[in-house]
Parts: sequence; C-alpha cells; structure tokens
Amino acid sequence: MIAAGMPGTLSPALTGTSADERPAAMESTSLARPRLSGAAKAALFLLLAAASLLPWAGPASALVAGIAFSLAFGNPWIRRTSLWSKYLLQGSVVLLGFGLSLGTVWTVGARSALYTVVGISLTLALGMALGRLLGIPGPVGALVSFGTAICGGSAIAAMAPVVKAKTEEIAVALATVFTLNAVALLLFPAVGRLLHVGQAPFGLWAGLAIHDTSSVVGAASAFGPDALAIATTVKLTRALWIMPFVLGAALLVKSEQKATFPLFVAGFVAAAAIRTALPGFEPAWHGLMLAARRLLVLTLFLIGSGLTRDVLRRVGLRPLAHGILLWAIVGSATLAAILSGLIAPP
Repeated sequence: MIAAGMPGTLSPALTGTSADERPAAMESTSLARPRLSGAAKAALFLLLAAASLLPWAGPASALVAGIAFSLAFGNPWIRRTSLWSKYLLQGSVVLLGFGLSLGTVWTVGARSALYTVVGISLTLALGMALGRLLGIPGPVGALVSFGTAICGGSAIAAMAPVVKAKTEEIAVALATVFTLNAVALLLFPAVGRLLHVGQAPFGLWAGLAIHDTSSVVGAASAFGPDALAIATTVKLTRALWIMPFVLGAALLVKSEQKATFPLFVAGFVAAAAIRTALPGFEPAWHGLMLAARRLLVLTLFLIGSGLTRDVLRRVGLRPLAHGILLWAIVGSATLAAILSGLIAPP
C-alpha cells in the first residue's frame, strides 16, 4: 500500500522532471479540482463506498470510481482508507479460502512453485538490467524490480531496509507499482477476453504477472470463479517467496533486515482446511466466499481512492518507463508461455 505522509517533493534525478516544472504543474492541477464542502465530500465518498457493496458493482468499476473521486475531489480520509484497505484485503483473501478445498490449494500451489521461482529470478535479473540501462538510481530500480517480481507494495516495504532506500525512493517505487496495478485490473480481463483465454490459463497468468494481491484477485474475479481460485492460490504462493528473497538479499549486502511471514496466507490455508474438514456446511462456506468477493470490491474502491494527485506526481518518467517496460516484458512472455503450453495451468 502507499504509505501516507511521505514527502511530495522529490529530486529531479528520481522523477525525471525538473524542479522548475513541478510547482507550475502542482498549481495548475490544484486550480482544476472541483470544490465540495468537507461534509459533502465525506457523504459522497461514503455513498460510493456503500454502492461498491451492491451485487452489480464490479471490481473494475469500483477501482475506477475510487480513482475518479480521489483525482476530482481528494480523498477525505487518505490515512484511514490506506489502513482499512490493507486489512479488508487480507480479510477478503482469508474468506476466499472457504471457497477452495485444501487439495486444490495444495495442487495449484505445488504445480506453480517452479514457475514462480523461475519467474521471480528472471524478473529480478531483467529489472536490475533495465534499471541500469535507464539510469534509475540503485534502490529505486531494485524496489520496482522486486515489487514487480513478487508482491507489489508488500515486497517493496520488505526490501526497502535491505537496500537502504530513502523515504522518497520508497515513495517513487510504491507510486510506480501502484499506478501499474490500477492499469492491470482493467487491462488483463480485456486482453483475456480479446484473446479468448480460458479461465484456468487466465488465472495462472494473473497470478504470475500482476503485482499486488488486490489487483490479482480483482482481475481474476472479473474474469470468472475458476480464474479467481487459481489466481489467488498462485499469487499467495508468490507472496511466500518474499521471505527467502529478502533474507538472501540481506546476506548479499550484509544487512540485518528480517522478513516476516504473511499471516493472511496462513489464514487462507486454514480456511480451506476448515472447508475440507466440514463439507456439511457448504452453504455457509459459499456465503463466506460471496462476502469475500463483495468486500474485495469495496477494498478496490478504497485502493483506487489512494491514487491521489500527489501519488501521480511522485511517478517520474524514468521510473515509470522502467516499471512499464519490465511489466510489459514479463506479462507478455508469461502469457505467451501459457498459451503455447510451455507453462501449463494447474
């Protein structure tokens, strides 16, 4: 997630824009924003948040609504929504576990483990090479590469102390990956339908090629239930590799940084185990899974509302070009490998 309270003014070397250009751009954008009273802004925000829980509200429309509201009026509770979206996402992922059997989780996770390790390693190598080619400062290039390879903002937050990244460097990496996550949720389902990709191949592609868990689950949910089951499990398998790679990087640079185990992954597996052990409660498990999908839509609205004008100003041309190039290569190569049969869906 994007951390609140980070400095809004970044050095030209990080963003690829001059210091003289930025104040004028900031002034022009602030003048263009429609004005609402504080109470009206809060009421409209809550109304849109509640609407995202309705059955006909989809992941993409909720994300777009959140982004549009934030850019037009500004998020009235930017710090709180950042925290709420984090916990709602983790809770939604745990509840999605009630829609899967433990055998399915094990089968999908085990079969995708090799693809995951190879994909992470190749993405990191390619990302670092592109970063050097584009002249991206070391920590920013490393964080964008690590966020693309494993788990977006969570991976960036875990790796930042290892590479001794400054606050503004973390902000640039987070803003770059966050912006691409928003694009992914809208782009992946459209590409999948255009190419007539099946649900199982799409779930594998989303789980391997989209940065953050929120966009993986959102894109797969918009595509279909089978895609959602596979994408969620593959993505959580990727997330487990944060710890080994952070520890490995810490050894290389002689850092004392330690990674923590993502507890919501354990919760997801525990939910699948409960469903498997108590099959007689199938209606209840189905209800919990439906609740998870509604909460996920609300989460995506809150995440979209975090894409503020300040976040967009943090994303400079070179870091954005780095993130787009790396993601385009990884996403295209992964999809080509799946469609050609080189990578088989679980």
